[in-house]
Amino acid sequence: MNPKRANRTLTNISIICVIIAALVVCNVLYTMISKTHFRSGTLVSVYSSSAEKTRVISASRGYIYDRNKEIVAQDVDTYTIFAILDPSHTGIGDVPEYVSDPLLTSEKLAPMLNMEVSEMMNYFEMAQANNQYQTEFGLKGKNLSITQKEAIDALALPGIEFSKSSKRFYPNGKFASYLIGYAQYDDEAGRMVGRMGIESVLDEYLKGSDGEERYSASASGTVLPGSKYVTDQAVNGNDVYLTLDKNVQVALEKCLETTMNEFHAQRAWGVIVEVETGKILGYASYPTFDLNELDIKDYHNVPCDYMYEPGSVMKSITYAAAIDSGNFPYGKTYQSGQFYMGIANGKAIRVNSKAQAEETIYDAMGRDYGTISFEEGFARSSNVGIAELLTSHLPTNVFEEYLDRFNFFQPVDMVGVTREEVGVKNYTYPIEKLTTGFGQGSSVTAMQMVQAYTALFNDGKMMKPYFIDKIVNSYNGEVIEEYGPQVVGTPIAKETADKMKELMYKVVNDKNMGNYGRYHMDDVEVIGKTGTSEVAINGEYTSSMYVNSFMGAAPYDDPKVMMYYVFEAPDFLTYTGEPFQNAFRQALIATGVSGERANSGDEAYTGWQEYEMPALMNHSLDYVNQKMKSYNVKNIIIGDGSAVVKQYPQAQDTLISHQNVFIRTDGTNITMPDMSGWSLKDVRQYGEIAGLDILCEGSGSVREQSIKSGTLIQADMEIKVILK
Repeated sequence: MNPKRANRTLTNISIICVIIAALVVCNVLYTMISKTHFRSGTLVSVYSSSAEKTRVISASRGYIYDRNKEIVAQDVDTYTIFAILDPSHTGIGDVPEYVSDPLLTSEKLAPMLNMEVSEMMNYFEMAQANNQYQTEFGLKGKNLSITQKEAIDALALPGIEFSKSSKRFYPNGKFASYLIGYAQYDDEAGRMVGRMGIESVLDEYLKGSDGEERYSASASGTVLPGSKYVTDQAVNGNDVYLTLDKNVQVALEKCLETTMNEFHAQRAWGVIVEVETGKILGYASYPTFDLNELDIKDYHNVPCDYMYEPGSVMKSITYAAAIDSGNFPYGKTYQSGQFYMGIANGKAIRVNSKAQAEETIYDAMGRDYGTISFEEGFARSSNVGIAELLTSHLPTNVFEEYLDRFNFFQPVDMVGVTREEVGVKNYTYPIEKLTTGFGQGSSVTAMQMVQAYTALFNDGKMMKPYFIDKIVNSYNGEVIEEYGPQVVGTPIAKETADKMKELMYKVVNDKNMGNYGRYHMDDVEVIGKTGTSEVAINGEYTSSMYVNSFMGAAPYDDPKVMMYYVFEAPDFLTYTGEPFQNAFRQALIATGVSGERANSGDEAYTGWQEYEMPALMNHSLDYVNQKMKSYNVKNIIIGDGSAVVKQYPQAQDTLISHQNVFIRTDGTNITMPDMSGWSLKDVRQYGEIAGLDILCEGSGSVREQSIKSGTLIQADMEIKVILK
């Protein structure tokens, strides 16, 4: 290299270094004199006494999802508003960043927080009197949404700032509340903590791990630009996936709410389960609470921790034990009505008269069906039939063995449940051994009953019900824990289960039996068993409160979904099965069940469907026919007009396959429809939209009507329908 060129290069480098050094010195001198950074213009006086601080970076709690990844629980950002009152709090360029005019600030801000101006001024005055640096505004200033924050930011009020936090939010409100539970911020733990249900049991999976960042700030709290750095990264919690189906759960919640309101129930509960897996699709009890409002009045997670006497749904277990053990009296008969129980050698026997009896067992409501077979006794839910079975055919010690095989009086032990009762087996005295057979005397829980019935509907295999599907890493989708179908026993053979399905078919579908109208469904063959039992209060049975229930499954030939529906109410006669049917239909839709359409030969039923009801008001009947032709529903035209003046359901309401749709025209002549098979709700809705008073007798579905279909209705006609 040329020595002269090398010298020139060194000289140039030296000159550049001198210039840079001069600029640095000038910048320092300028900054010292002006208190402003030369290049950025940043006021540095506010950082003259800066100190390093730390701040927690909050981890987000894991999400809870239903089986279709619909959000059940999530964290949402919230904000707490506060006002800086210290005049020393300034921003860049010595711009004041404090509230200098509390009254003006209150006049603008108070309406945004749903506060009175005087109420906000009280906070300011108290803070100033105590020489506070800043003040908050109570509960009305907490948990503000991002929308509220942005609206307040738009006011550009000096000294008004926000601290960011998060709260647990449940989008559906009332949604399996006792199962999901809730989480709240805990000051001592410094994080969101699960307080109940899944939120509590799976808290270690859901909670995540907080991080930390460091930064420099002035005495007035202004953060030094570029000083923030993360020392510990926050790790969000894991996500939990449930087996619950949102649509099924919402339908079940509505079913129980309707039950509470229309049947004056004191308590209602229900569980919907996929038969072959044990997956819980819906789970609820009422009274319930809103997961966001936490308006909790009763802490019972009823399906798991409420013990009750189940009534006649237990008869299926008794019959299954007799059949499976080879002790069922096929083709034999017994005398129904009343059973006089005597005792011989410590065992219950049937005696001839009440005078000889220790106890008397009656069929419901004192009915006497005469001499009937045990098969008919099951369909008629005869208590006397159970007593005869357990004294003459099925040894009570064998029945007790089957109670154990069905896991009664033992915990179901579902993951995610904090408290569970196991029931009480009163099986010492002869009368207790008989009453347990028809669901009185001994108590169980709903989940024990559901688990036992899976064996009846599932070829003898008893499935453990479960509602947690899996726990997943929220970052990479890795499955941390997974729960699946679990066979917890085979208490009966497949042949026994098949026989029980035949018996349960008659309960629901035989028109000569008492329960046909209540739970029968025209478009799928439901099987099941009803139950009614008296409620014991302080050791005494009361005639003012009953446990009414139905355990149903469909389709008959190969059950896929089952629902247990239970409620306590003062009435055990006139309630309808409509709430059950509405929820069960949604479960059928969710599981894709199809079956045989009743009374339709070989025509196959293609499955339940949902539609959105179109707006028909003020349209012609031609328009109605065109609009509704693709819907698998039944249009009931009311009046002989040509234009629609009323409709039910309303526009945008949900329709279900084969539902009645009522369309009122502007014509004045109304002919009587064929109401056969209509529900009580349909009859009432028709009467309301047609402007007719219709007398209804009984419950279930319509079997008789006083006016023949096709008859022109006159003003003086009395219209009466009988439901069974």
